[in-house]
Amino acid sequence: MEDNAWVIEYLSAGRADAIRKEPVVQLLGTRFFTLLEATVNPSATIVLGQNVYVGKEGRKEIAHIKGRIGYSDLTNGAREFLPTMIKKAVGEREMDFVNFINHAKPISIRVHTLDLLPGIGKKNMEAILKEREVKPFESIADLHKRVPSLADPTGIFVQRVLSELEGKEKYYLFTKPPFQPRFGSMR
Repeated sequence: MEDNAWVIEYLSAGRADAIRKEPVVQLLGTRFFTLLEATVNPSATIVLGQNVYVGKEGRKEIAHIKGRIGYSDLTNGAREFLPTMIKKAVGEREMDFVNFINHAKPISIRVHTLDLLPGIGKKNMEAILKEREVKPFESIADLHKRVPSLADPTGIFVQRVLSELEGKEKYYLFTKPPFQPRFGSMR
């Protein structure tokens, strides 16, 4: 369950296809990258990129969580802004991603968890494994310094999270599998 989320879209007049016209936000959860849609309190001031509390008690900006949504439910504006917020999340949660690199294990005899990250081929994976045996990575900058062939370590995580949110992956490393309605979509 998410306690906080970033605003990735604000529809002050609500969705065009909604029967009830009320201000709506689309959100990206800060912990599990959960995509949510919620209604806004009338007195709230909302800006893109704003961190809002979405927990059970004491919400200020959010009136009601309408529910979890899929990537296909996002507006075009939200889809465009999403990579920016994922990059911000990776920066704010840097140690979570560094710990992932430091503790990643093989999935099977032929596949290592690091193989699932875009841009990490066999050479980079071997370099990462060798370097982390010497000393665990301390930051993304340390990872980049010690494995310079990784062009953009932050970008690797952003691409992977985005791909998971789009539902393109078999394994989910950083997000929960995409929302699947039990009885088909209502939209």
